[in-house]
Amino acid sequence: MAFAVWLTGPPGAGKSTIADALFRRGLKAARLESDVLRSVLMPKAGYGEEDRETFYGAMLWIGNLLVEHGVSVVFDATAARRAWRDRARQSIARFLEVFVDCPRDVLAARDPKGLYKAAAEGRVTALPGAQTPYEPPLLPELVVRSDRESADAAADRILLLLRARGWL
Repeated sequence: MAFAVWLTGPPGAGKSTIADALFRRGLKAARLESDVLRSVLMPKAGYGEEDRETFYGAMLWIGNLLVEHGVSVVFDATAARRAWRDRARQSIARFLEVFVDCPRDVLAARDPKGLYKAAAEGRVTALPGAQTPYEPPLLPELVVRSDRESADAAADRILLLLRARGWL
């Protein structure tokens, strides 16, 4: 039976790096990466609440469709509002939420996409965790501290949990 893993955390926390590590380890799943999907589904959309609500609704619909057809999914997406991830939890029976946590000062120092610098300069106005809220999960199945744990170690822990649940 298919399952979904949602890697959530503020921008720059390491979600994509952990997803890469999962796939290098042979995880068979579709990857729904928000940066890629947004460019396809809503290339002219902004980052306001309404556009984000529409985008995450579409992303969840795709994820649900895949899982219902036997394809496991890795959501690689910030999804700053807890409600968006909670909808996924309610609609996908085999759901695992992984909170990729990292202190803000480390995020700003890493800044792989230059988002925190752009936010500080006012060129970005809706960065989750900086100018808009990021709502961490209340009860994630797993917490990864990406400032203390490598992406490979995090991927190993995720795979261990999936095996323990009998999903792999």
